[in-house]
Amino acid sequence: MDWPTGLLGFAAGLLISVATAPVGVSGAVFLLPVQVSVLGVPSPAVTPTNLLYNVVAGPGALLRHHRAGTLRGPLTRLLVLGTVPGVVVGAVIRVFAVPGPSVFRLLIAVLLLPLGGWLCLRTLRRASRPAPAREPSPRAVTRLAMAVGVAGGIYGIGGGSILGPILVGRGMPVAKVAPAALAATFVTSVVGAGTYALLSLTTTGDIAPYWSLGLACGLGGLCGGYLGARLQPRLPETALRLLLGVLALGVGGLYAVQLLR
Repeated sequence: MDWPTGLLGFAAGLLISVATAPVGVSGAVFLLPVQVSVLGVPSPAVTPTNLLYNVVAGPGALLRHHRAGTLRGPLTRLLVLGTVPGVVVGAVIRVFAVPGPSVFRLLIAVLLLPLGGWLCLRTLRRASRPAPAREPSPRAVTRLAMAVGVAGGIYGIGGGSILGPILVGRGMPVAKVAPAALAATFVTSVVGAGTYALLSLTTTGDIAPYWSLGLACGLGGLCGGYLGARLQPRLPETALRLLLGVLALGVGGLYAVQLLR
């Protein structure tokens, strides 16, 4: 990796994480196309490289949430309990089954486009009359987290971009979901990156992460994540819900466009 590529990766990680950390999204889902199209990371090495970004970037926002005392609570434990075994399964599937990206892009677009639009409309209509929260059961949260963990292990996303909109749409406040989603993303990414590193010892091909580039992007995300987490308490719940809805629309639209190419 040369210096221009490293600086570009750092800047991409910084800008993306500042915008996404306030709503519990690490930004890896947006960094993935940047790594493939701009930075030239091949598949499947882009998946563990993206997970490495989460590992390096995660402590920035988590440190801020820890100081604010928002990491404690059962939601964090439920998400970690589901995503960790899921990401191991996903990594094994990615290396040995090598599923094509088209089905994944279709599923994400079909899920997040209507979910993001509904979340934005619901927030705008009920800003002055908030609806009573109807939070999902602990079992449902764990099952959802496991499914997202499998997707994260296959495609190198932290899962916050999927978990956040669904849980907030089910009635949970963003201030509760964001720290838990970021913590689950971090732990899952540590396990996922380690799984890929072990699999690379027994399998040929570009399976190991691009360490230097992942570290450069992650350092940008480390700084940006801390700044984004500091912004969260200063933003009203309505603004955070709208931001999460817009991000869901952005991710869904991004994959829809890639699918049509």
